[in-house]
Amino acid sequence: MHREASRRKRCLLLGVVVVVVVVVVLAIVLGLTLTRYSDHLRSTVIGRCESFLKKHTDVSRVNDCERIWGAFEEAYVGKDPCEVPAEAYDPLISSVTQHVICGTMLFWSKTKAMAHAFTDNRECLVTLEDTLLGFVFDELTWCSKNGSKETFTTDCPGWSECQNNPVRSFWIRASANFAATSCGNVSAMLNGSLESPFSSTSVFGSVEVKSFDPNKVDDLTILLVTKETDTTTCASSSFQSLRSALDPKIAYNCREVPYNRVENCISDPEIPCSDCL
Repeated sequence: MHREASRRKRCLLLGVVVVVVVVVVLAIVLGLTLTRYSDHLRSTVIGRCESFLKKHTDVSRVNDCERIWGAFEEAYVGKDPCEVPAEAYDPLISSVTQHVICGTMLFWSKTKAMAHAFTDNRECLVTLEDTLLGFVFDELTWCSKNGSKETFTTDCPGWSECQNNPVRSFWIRASANFAATSCGNVSAMLNGSLESPFSSTSVFGSVEVKSFDPNKVDDLTILLVTKETDTTTCASSSFQSLRSALDPKIAYNCREVPYNRVENCISDPEIPCSDCL
């Protein structure tokens, strides 16, 4: 009986030891995984930032990638991933210095691929994603949790899951800033394949159009990219909503631009920008 009791005691003790070891190993693995997520995002952000500054020497001396990363983390780390308002990124916006030349700002809605293909091959126009902030955070995902010190790049809320999620709030704040700093003649590339090219709920319609400063922006030109089979024109009723949302002091223009012409301009840099859009 005594031997049986001792055997059971040893087995119980061994079982407890095994459980403790498993818990410790899991904790270490989880900790390394979380650190890896944070380190990966940090290295991506810092790497993109340094790459941008190396290419754009005019802003390299007035921007600090470590400072930008620190301001970025402050916006969302330790917060509920559905309770990060756009204003949380104000310090990040303030940490970046970049001045885009008046008359070169290009906005887009449902034409991201074409707009970026154009600006990647041309220097006459600039989108938000061609600026330091937009370039660094384009296509990235991030979030944290309430009370956590960690950054996660998976299982974060999607764009429409909650209004104040970290990624959505960032792009709303960055878009508002890009529009508010625009000046001169600004352009917006819209999709002529859609029945209603302008949407009042898009970032362009709900944020950027409303952020234009009439004291700095002279006019807005809609570049409606159309294919031969498209039936939508600048007479689309959706543009009435755009004109209603636009400050009356800002002149409005719209012109239909053939899809093939834009494609040709993307592939042939010898064609002057003035002949493209």
